[in-house]
Amino acid sequence: MIGQVKKGYVRPLDIKHGRVDMSHGGGGRAMVQLITDLFANHLGNEYLAQGNDGTCLPPCTGRMVVSTDSHVVSPLFFPGGDIGCLSVHGTVNDVAVMGATPLYLTAGFILEEGFPLESLARIVESMARAAKAAGVKLVAGDTKVVEQGKGDGVFITTTGVGFLPEGVHLSGDLARPGDAVLLSGTLGDHGVAILSKRENLSFDAPILSDTAALNGLTAAMLASGAAIRVMRDPTRGGLAATLNEIAHQSGVGIHLDEAAIPIKPEVDAACELLGLDPLNIANEGKLVAICAAEDADRLLAAMRAHPQGQAAALIGKVVEDPNCFVQMKTRFGGRRMVDWLSGEQLPRIC
Repeated sequence: MIGQVKKGYVRPLDIKHGRVDMSHGGGGRAMVQLITDLFANHLGNEYLAQGNDGTCLPPCTGRMVVSTDSHVVSPLFFPGGDIGCLSVHGTVNDVAVMGATPLYLTAGFILEEGFPLESLARIVESMARAAKAAGVKLVAGDTKVVEQGKGDGVFITTTGVGFLPEGVHLSGDLARPGDAVLLSGTLGDHGVAILSKRENLSFDAPILSDTAALNGLTAAMLASGAAIRVMRDPTRGGLAATLNEIAHQSGVGIHLDEAAIPIKPEVDAACELLGLDPLNIANEGKLVAICAAEDADRLLAAMRAHPQGQAAALIGKVVEDPNCFVQMKTRFGGRRMVDWLSGEQLPRIC
């Protein structure tokens, strides 16, 4: 529980020099101290201040949308972000691409004994900034501690709650032959940023994670009036996995145009050097949208007018195909299959 504790109940936490120990998850004074001085200090709001085992939230109109995700990224801090903002962005985006307005988050923390409190404070501060920027509030939480060697610093599980207005229905089984496939920006930034930090690689141009909350972009897209069938954020498995999921849900095929897919030159070069396919690499600040073909230009204009969609592109179309294949026209005029990965290309990516 993350709640309100009376001031002076325990001594202030030594965040600069202290480390997580087993007592911080034991339910006693040390745990109250950790919750009060660190979590509630940065994430506190009127809902957490209720201090109960659950939070009472105000009524909202519309249908409720709920999504949950666990974050085990390694390393915890990477170019362009960290596990804190990532845990907020990932769950906010899962709710937003359903067409809902994200409002609330819950968070569960698994902490490893010996983890520096200063690093934990950085992560929690990052979560607080990301939540504020996305317009969501963390309304409940939990903290557990495991013995040293049985964790990896910090694992975070977040659940997001949002509300879907009447008349909005997006689903992976709604794509129809003739529909347009749009992408909100460049591929592969997050995965390559993680890999560069993990493997101590350096490139002439710095590669930063694209981790960001997409609810502002999705709201602008819905406001355009375009007939959007489905939106998805291509995280683990990248664009390839996401489009294969949609193709199988809808019973259709998808044809892509490689020349139309935006990829930063430095990311493309890094992938070529490392033998990776950008279509399989995780993204944390991009989305795929499928809409009626006649609305593609309108939707693309709305996306490009938003800061997070300036590099948006029309990258393909939905076709009839009983095999539900995703195929891509290459830059050389040939055609290749775009399939799911048979294994894990980059583990611990989000």
